[in-house]
Amino acid sequence: MSLQHLPDLLRFGENNDPFHVEFDRRMGYYSMDTNHYHSDYEIYYLFDGERNYFIKDNAYHVHPGDLVLIDSNAVHKTSDLGIPNHERIVLYFAPSYFDGYSPEERELLLAPFSQGYPLMRLNLQERLQVEGLLASLLTELNEKPPGYRLHIHHMAGELLLFTARSFCKHGALPDYEPTPVQRKVSDIVRHINLHFNEPLELDGLARQFFISKSHLSRVFKEVTGFGFADYVNITRIKEAERLLRDTNHSVTLVSELAGFDNFSHFGKMFKRLSGLTPRAYRMLDRPDGKGGNTASVKVT
Repeated sequence: MSLQHLPDLLRFGENNDPFHVEFDRRMGYYSMDTNHYHSDYEIYYLFDGERNYFIKDNAYHVHPGDLVLIDSNAVHKTSDLGIPNHERIVLYFAPSYFDGYSPEERELLLAPFSQGYPLMRLNLQERLQVEGLLASLLTELNEKPPGYRLHIHHMAGELLLFTARSFCKHGALPDYEPTPVQRKVSDIVRHINLHFNEPLELDGLARQFFISKSHLSRVFKEVTGFGFADYVNITRIKEAERLLRDTNHSVTLVSELAGFDNFSHFGKMFKRLSGLTPRAYRMLDRPDGKGGNTASVKVT
C-alpha cells in the first residue's frame, strides 16, 4: 500500500485525550530511546519496514501487515533490526474512551488486548481491509475536510471492531517461536517482574541463569531494547505508581515496597521516569493526597 502522498508525520489529538493517533515515516535507523508504558490501550500497525517489538516479557519480529495490540500499562519498546526505514501508525485509546459503550461492548472491544499474545498476523484479505480503514483515516487527517474528526473516530471504531471480531473468530493463534536466547531473556524478565522488590544485581542473575555477566548485559539489551538497570528501575517505578494510586502508604514505605533500598535514589528515579515527584504524582487528581491519579510514563 502506498502512502507517499502523505507527509512524514501526522498527529491527531493530544496525549491526554481519550483517543489520539500518530503516523510516522522514519528514514534510517531508529529505536525508541525512552522507557515506555502508559494506561492507554494501543494498536500499532506496520505499513513498511521491519521492527523488533519487546512487550511485557517477550520480543517479537514485526513485519509489514502485522497488527500489534498493547495492553494498558504493559511495558513495551520498539527497536530496529539492522534494517533502515519504517512506516507505522499508532492509535491510542484511554480507558475512559470505552466508558461510552455498554459493558458487553466494552468487554468485546478490550478482549484482544489481554489475550496474552499481542501480535495479529493478517492474511491478504484482512490486511487490505485494515489498510483501507487506516488509509481513509490518514487521508482525512491530512486533508481535513468538514467533519474529518467524526470520520477519524468512525474509522478508529471500525478498526477496534475488526480486531475484536477477528479475535473472536480465530482466538490467539501465535506462530511465534522464540530463539533460545530470547527464551532465556524472557525467563529473566519474568523473574524481574516477580521479584522486583528484592535485590536484583546483574552478577547474581547471571549466575542464577547460567550465563556470563557480559553476555547477559548484551543480549538483554538486544532482545528487550532496555538496559538491565533501566528495566529493573522502570518495573519498580511502575509498581510505585500503582501503590501511590491505590494505597495510602507513606512515600517512604512505597519506596521500600517497590524494591528501592535508597530513598534519595527512588525520588530521583521516579522524577526521571514519570516527570513528577512521588508526592506530586499522588496529588494529581486527589488534592487530599490519598491517591487515585491515572498518570503514567508515556514518552515517545
